[in-house]
Amino acid sequence: MQFSGRRRKLAVHSQNDLYSHCLQLYVQPPLENISLSEFETFAVERLKLLKTVENLGVSYVKTTEQYTKKLHAEISNLNFPHKAEVDEASFTKSQVGPSEYEKRRKDHISHFILRLAYCQTEDLRRWFIQQEMDLFRHRFNDLSSKYKTEFLHKNNLKYDTLSADEKMNLKDQLINSTFGFSGITIVEQDFYKVPFQDALDLIRTRKVFLRGGYAYIPHQDIVTIVLNDFRTRLSKALALTARSLPAVQSDERLQPLLNHLSHAYVGQDYSIQKNIGKISLEQIDPLSAKSFPLCMRQLHKSLRENHHLRHGGRMQYGLFLKGIGLTLEQALQFWRSEFIRGKVDADKFDKAYAYSIRHMFGKEGKRTDYTPYSCMKVILSNPPSQGDYHGCPFRHSDPELLKQKLQSYKLSPSGIVQILELVKGMHYQLACQKYFELTHNIEDAGFSLNHPNQYFMESQRLLGGVKEIKKEVEVPQKVQENSVTNGTSVSRQPNTTQAMEEMGDLDSYFADE
Repeated sequence: MQFSGRRRKLAVHSQNDLYSHCLQLYVQPPLENISLSEFETFAVERLKLLKTVENLGVSYVKTTEQYTKKLHAEISNLNFPHKAEVDEASFTKSQVGPSEYEKRRKDHISHFILRLAYCQTEDLRRWFIQQEMDLFRHRFNDLSSKYKTEFLHKNNLKYDTLSADEKMNLKDQLINSTFGFSGITIVEQDFYKVPFQDALDLIRTRKVFLRGGYAYIPHQDIVTIVLNDFRTRLSKALALTARSLPAVQSDERLQPLLNHLSHAYVGQDYSIQKNIGKISLEQIDPLSAKSFPLCMRQLHKSLRENHHLRHGGRMQYGLFLKGIGLTLEQALQFWRSEFIRGKVDADKFDKAYAYSIRHMFGKEGKRTDYTPYSCMKVILSNPPSQGDYHGCPFRHSDPELLKQKLQSYKLSPSGIVQILELVKGMHYQLACQKYFELTHNIEDAGFSLNHPNQYFMESQRLLGGVKEIKKEVEVPQKVQENSVTNGTSVSRQPNTTQAMEEMGDLDSYFADE
């Protein structure tokens, strides 16, 4: 597929010229042909990276050692560029994993793919710009002084550097207006003469010397100027992309994928039941108290108290239970035994509910193995109404009711405050992750929470229960790592378009009662 249908007269660049620097402002869109599978893989992996950027930005102070270390590890794991200095031999070839050229190509193309997905609304554009800016800041700060200057010149950001004589003439003013600088560091440090309108953020915080319409900026703070330029360019580019989006959406191959990317789940596929049969029905009650995320704990409690769940709750909880290891026979027994305690007799259950459970397990209809709901699907789709118990408690509950629920589970007052602050900031998955840390008495969960079944697996791993589950789930992960090492690509994600169609089809089999 081609990124642009319009012919452009462009000079043919060699590979080295096209990606000669590990960082770019994404000015020139890619014009090469790529396959749909590569299109989807690049998009999903960049989305994973931006989700990590978002989570780390809320969990840690940006630019701290812990934040930098974790983000650097994720950039490396996902094979995005992080090396400024690369010898010519290893630029196009690598004995292990993709070459530096392939990493820079992926960085370039994946950015433009997500532009298509995230230009559609103001909220999406705002989110995309913020995460891309945070990623850019980290990568720019990671460059040495030499490569920062090289980047500036390559992108025509040729701010005048003060000569030694000019620095000596302005020495006192530069020391007084620049925090942490002495006479010695002034001599050693490069300063840039930048038009004041390009340095408003630094001027606002009184960090730089200002004279004659120019701000005098130390090399370490030039990232602020570059970020302003990057944000301006990206904001304009997204607006332009949004205007031309109808032409892209007319392509039936791309429309479902682009629409899905803005709220896609990019983690492990829990539709494959490697742990099937490892959970007994007697274990569900104690597991719900110690290893279920709050959304599933709420659904289980409601089912036990009311002996019924409406269709949204049955879908959300039923697929979760399937994902943690319940067999079809166990699921039928579990739902039947609970429903017949209420207003549903065994005959009515078999006629009205059993088919949908078998369908969920791929034994009826299209015989599709349906996927447990991710956090994003729980948060964004089918909000609960009165009488419903599905959805995300952090997203859909009244804050005061949520506070009471957390208090009933004996969480500490300070912990509850932390959770409610995250909820107030609309960081619902991070609020759930904080709930995990508080209920398991740990400081740092050590993972980014994206799925209720992930919550369960991490809880069991931490508590030392159902060890076979963790062992078996890790196998495909290891297979993928080996495949990448050998130069092949194995995707753990189900086809996004197919996944949407499957879940929509499953909805039709659940009737309200």
